[in-house]
Amino acid sequence: MKTKNADRPAIKPVDAGALVLLSGGQDSATCLAWALGRYRVVETLGFDYGQRHRVELDARERVRAWWADRPEGGALGADHRLPVPAFGEIGDTAMTAEVEIEMAANGLPTTFVPGRNLAFLVFAGALALRRGLSVVVGGMCQTDAAGYPDCRWETIKAQADALSLGIDPSLSVATPLMFRSKAETWALAQELGGDDLVSMIVEDTHTCYRGDREHRHPWGYGCGDCPACHERARGWATWQESR
Repeated sequence: MKTKNADRPAIKPVDAGALVLLSGGQDSATCLAWALGRYRVVETLGFDYGQRHRVELDARERVRAWWADRPEGGALGADHRLPVPAFGEIGDTAMTAEVEIEMAANGLPTTFVPGRNLAFLVFAGALALRRGLSVVVGGMCQTDAAGYPDCRWETIKAQADALSLGIDPSLSVATPLMFRSKAETWALAQELGGDDLVSMIVEDTHTCYRGDREHRHPWGYGCGDCPACHERARGWATWQESR
C-alpha cells in the first residue's frame, strides 16, 4: 500500500471516501479542510482516551459545525467518537494524568503516549472498512519539535502497510502535513480556506496540553507555556513574518 505525503498528495478518484482523524486541534482541522477538497465524502473520527485537554473534544464539534454551515462542507459526512481508556491505565503520562510536562529519562517528553497514533490508525482502519471508506487521513508530522516516534514517516508507512495486509489491500493512509513545518501548516490553511479558515482555526481549535481556554493569543487559546503552545505560537510568528 502507498502512503501519501505532503509533497505529493495523490488525489483519489472522485468516488473515494475518507476518514479524517479529527482531534480538534490545528493540524487535524487543516487535514479536514484538505480532505474536503479531494474526496466525495469525508467522515471524521475522534478519540476519548482520558486526555487532560478534554476541551479538544468540544473543539472538534465546533470545527465540524463551521464546515456544516458552508457550501464547501457539502462532502462532510458522519462523525464517530471512540473511547480508548486503556492509555491511562497502562501508565501515567502528562497527557492523561497530572504529570509534569518535561523531558523524561528516555529523551522523550512526558506528553508522549506510547502507541497512541499506532492504535488510532488501527481503529480508524477498521472503521473505514465498515463505512466503505478507502483513505484514512491523519495529521501526523515528523517535523514537530516534540519528536514523537509514532509521528515519523517510517512509522506511519509501516503501520499503513500493516493495515493494508491485515484489514484491506485498498486501504491507504494520507498524511498531508508529514513534512510541513507548523508555519507551513498555517500557510496551507490559508491556501485551502483563506482568512475565514485561518480565523476559525485560531478561534475554535484547541492545541494546548493543559486545556487552557482562558488565555487568548494571536494564534489561539492556550497556556502559552506548554510544548504544544510553543510550537503553535512559533509557527504562527514565522508564517506572519513570511507573508
